[in-house]
Amino acid sequence: MATALGLLAAASFSACSTRPAEGEKAGTAAGDSAAAKAAPVDTIKLRMLAMRRDSLRADSIVKKSGQLPGALLPGHRIVAFYGNIRSKGMGILGREPKAQMMRKFAGVIKEWQAADPTLPVMPCIHSVTITAQGAAGKDGKYRLMNSKSTIEETRSWARELNGIFFMDVQVGLSDLAHELPKLTEYLKDPATHLGIDPEFAMATKGVRPGKKIGTYDAKDVNFAINFLARIVSENHLPPKILMVHRFTQGMVTNYKNIKLDPRVQVIMDMDGWGDPTLKKDSYHDYVQTQPVQYTGFKLFYEYDIKPKGSHLMTPTEVLASLNPKPLYIQYQ
Repeated sequence: MATALGLLAAASFSACSTRPAEGEKAGTAAGDSAAAKAAPVDTIKLRMLAMRRDSLRADSIVKKSGQLPGALLPGHRIVAFYGNIRSKGMGILGREPKAQMMRKFAGVIKEWQAADPTLPVMPCIHSVTITAQGAAGKDGKYRLMNSKSTIEETRSWARELNGIFFMDVQVGLSDLAHELPKLTEYLKDPATHLGIDPEFAMATKGVRPGKKIGTYDAKDVNFAINFLARIVSENHLPPKILMVHRFTQGMVTNYKNIKLDPRVQVIMDMDGWGDPTLKKDSYHDYVQTQPVQYTGFKLFYEYDIKPKGSHLMTPTEVLASLNPKPLYIQYQ
């Protein structure tokens, strides 16, 4: 089994009251009391009903056309460069000067397009936006969000490529319910999508990131799907993409309980590093045999070549050896 490059990195209820209209006689004392204590409005229930209505509407469109308008998958192959532009250790995005990295990226895009001319390649900048930390921070949650200026600069790189932008989340000892709302305004952009990384989800482990490999259950993935689906409906957007990292059995539990929604396209990404044989075995064990919707595969410029006799898999090699052929490719 391949290992992966680790990083050390309300319910609101509103009560409403009524009173007699002007010129209207007041009722009895009991009636006044009842009016003053009108039942609270369950806003959470109303939101859930609205999401269910929107989901049924989306389902009906999918049944007629096969897909919601503007969906990227399966009509494209996404090829992403991953990391953080402020860190040399987190991936290719920050390891090399921008101009050099962009030239390399252009070459990679050409290689993938040549390997499979049947699918257009969509360039992607995949940025770790909320990063797991070795230090607890003021609230003890072991995570840190990029500054607005860093996010905007990174997103501008995606625009330069006429590509898409992924915001990746490592929650540490926090959780998706507290972290994802921080990204809401950015996710209203049709070209911005979401990645979640179970490796650094430590709430059930009770230790800081890097000590153990974390985990998400289907209910966590479903929370992210519902979060994105609501943004899609409220802002009249094309479907969002949710990418979930995975390279061990325990990183995603109860996968059969993941509930798909046509407003969100889900990618399970095998992101283990090492010898190609180990990578292919992990893809088979944790992605192919536990299917959710679409699949992804990660390539490490530094770590895939570390084992003696190993090498970085080529686009042709990836497509020839993996079934199903991944529609999302990530370089770190």
